[in-house]
Amino acid sequence: MSFPTMSFDERYRAIDARDTRFDGQFVTAVHSTGIYCRPSCPARTPKRENVSFFPTSAAAHEAGFRACKRCLPEAAPGSPAWDVRGDAAARAMRLIADGVVEREGVPGLAARLGYSSRHLTRLLTAELGAGPLALARAHRAHNARMLLVGTDLPIADIAFSSGFASIRQAGDTIREVFGLTPTELRARRHGGVAAPGEIDLLLPHREPMDAAGIFAWMAARALPGVEITTDGSFARHLRMPGGPAWFEVRQDSVGRLRLRARVTHLGDLAPLVATARRIFDLDADPVAISNALSSHPELAPLVARVPGMRVPGAADPHEMLIRAMVGQQITVAAARTALTALADALGERTAAPDGGEGGILFPTMTAIAEHGAEVLRGPAARIRAITGAAAALADGSLTLTVGDDNTAQRAALLAMPGIGPWTADYVRMRVLGDPDVLLPGDVAVRAGAAASGIPSTAAELTAWAERAAPWRSYLCAHLWRAAPPRTTRTNRKELS
Repeated sequence: MSFPTMSFDERYRAIDARDTRFDGQFVTAVHSTGIYCRPSCPARTPKRENVSFFPTSAAAHEAGFRACKRCLPEAAPGSPAWDVRGDAAARAMRLIADGVVEREGVPGLAARLGYSSRHLTRLLTAELGAGPLALARAHRAHNARMLLVGTDLPIADIAFSSGFASIRQAGDTIREVFGLTPTELRARRHGGVAAPGEIDLLLPHREPMDAAGIFAWMAARALPGVEITTDGSFARHLRMPGGPAWFEVRQDSVGRLRLRARVTHLGDLAPLVATARRIFDLDADPVAISNALSSHPELAPLVARVPGMRVPGAADPHEMLIRAMVGQQITVAAARTALTALADALGERTAAPDGGEGGILFPTMTAIAEHGAEVLRGPAARIRAITGAAAALADGSLTLTVGDDNTAQRAALLAMPGIGPWTADYVRMRVLGDPDVLLPGDVAVRAGAAASGIPSTAAELTAWAERAAPWRSYLCAHLWRAAPPRTTRTNRKELS
């Protein structure tokens, strides 16, 4: 259940029960104390007449409240509403997390969403209780808190990497939001000491979490040199606005997820954390999703078998499109071979900071457009489609971002030669984190449906799956898992 559909009574019952499922989905402002809390705050439940609820911490800030020092609501997982919702407010929140305001300002954010700055401010204030500047400011405060308690970075570096214009601005904002100085916040640290030049952070998420499943997904598709996987970790090199970066997500000895990362430019730290969270779908509400899906008898065994299912996101939208196009109509293994050759031939080499073996950055769209035909193998029309899509991404005639409108993105992809419904919808699932995408043309999805007693022709599955809305992406993930192993060798639309 998302914030807009909850009544006051439902939200109040959630905070009275200290229900952790709602952490990050709304905050509770207490008028008698002037603070706001996450729903699971262990403090005594305030009286009903003293409570107001806000969809974002920024809205609580704008209303004059400061964050609770006991539960630190900024440390909660993000709201799943920004994936469930596809409206301008949700798209804005995804782009703010991606660092667009820091790089392009509010005018750049507004332009990406197709609005004037003034209209976007009115829209976000009406929807979320705060305008884009306030939302970005709250996001900077969250990033600063995360780095203060999870790293040994100097406070000056944290200020600038979080997007603040000055150390003083960072200090003033942190004191205003948290009621603590940066030094006092750092005293609450819970992370270990990272290696020089690295950050090492906890990645909060809602339980349960099928970490083993998502690590296995990544391992099956990892490109040597670009990505490194084990049973309990996933690492990769990627290109950020400020230069090459590297990160690793791993499961520690007590089952928590941790992030290690290195960046060329400190301003890329916060967007990198947001990228890692998207890849591992860490803002999902697995209990709500599981409850909805398991209400259908055919799906209940699948959900019970894999609690905490996640739908993997994408490290880079442009890369995801190329990987999807290369993976059309061939097996995972064949796609991995083709993509490995592409990365090895056209990818940029990066040096390791310790002088050891470096890695490979996935090729730029310009490199693929200009030289992909020399490396790729297969039908000429398919190669032209891939290099044509890369050229369109390189010159800006095709845009593909985490903040796209679902319908517009799908239409733009379908207008490209060689891109059909499967590719457009798969990219929408992976890039936008859209939770309600069904892939009825996917042979593995249909095989999983047949194995689960669900109608398995494309038309029948499409009609049957309407009952799983708005969680059809997670339905696909369960059906992939349920597919008999032999389909991974014969599936003509297996995903890359």
